[in-house]
Amino acid sequence: MPTIDDAEFGEIVVRRQAMAKQASLRIAPDGRLRISLPRSAPIFIAKALVSSSRKQIRKLLDEHQAQFSYDSDRQIGKSHHLRIETGDVTEIKIVGTHIIAQISEGEDIHDNKIQQMIRAKILAALRKEAKSYLPRRLEFLAKEHGFSYSKVKLTHASSRWGSCSSSGTISLNIALMNLPFELLDYVLIHELSHTRHMNHSMEFWREVGTIDKKYKYHRSELKKFTPHI
Repeated sequence: MPTIDDAEFGEIVVRRQAMAKQASLRIAPDGRLRISLPRSAPIFIAKALVSSSRKQIRKLLDEHQAQFSYDSDRQIGKSHHLRIETGDVTEIKIVGTHIIAQISEGEDIHDNKIQQMIRAKILAALRKEAKSYLPRRLEFLAKEHGFSYSKVKLTHASSRWGSCSSSGTISLNIALMNLPFELLDYVLIHELSHTRHMNHSMEFWREVGTIDKKYKYHRSELKKFTPHI
C-alpha cells in the first residue's frame, strides 16, 4: 500500500478500495492514519485531504491518544513488557521480552511519531507471539473437536478479531495475544465453527455452545476489548 510521509502526522497509509465513493480518513488498528480512496483516485487527493483536514485530524488523534497512548510501563501480549525510560536520545528497541522506549528529555512521548515508533515495536512483539501460539492453538482445538480448515493467516489489517472465508482460510488478528486466554479460545472456536456454518444462525451458535459452554458470557466480555493497538 502507498504511504504519505507527513511532517506533522508521520506515516499515513493510503488504501484504494473498490467500494469507496470518496476519500475518507480514520485511524487504523495499528494507530496509523489511514486514508481510503476510490480505485481510480490519484494520490494527490489523499494529500489534499490531509492538508485541508489538519484541525480535524489533530482532534481525532487526541481522542485516540487519550484511549490508546503508550506513556507508562505495561504488559504487552503474553510475554512482553513495555518499559518507559528517559535517556539522551529517543530510541525504541526490543531486548528479550522487554520493549524499551527510551525518550529524550526534549521529546514528548505523546507525539504521534513517537507513539508510532512504540506501536511498531509492540506490533513486532505481538506478531512474534501470535506466530508462535495461534496456529498451534487453532490446530489443537480443531483436532480436539473435529474441525478442518485449509490454512491460517495472521493479520492486523482490520478491527475484526478473526474471520473465516468460504474456502476455509481462518484469519486471526495478532491483537488476540492481548486477550485473556478464555476469550482468545472463544474467538478461535467461533471461527472454527464458521467452517461448518458460514453465518450466525441458531445452528452456528449451537455449534459454538457445544464446545464453549460459557460462550454468551465470553461474547459479552469480548466487547470490553478492542483490537486497536
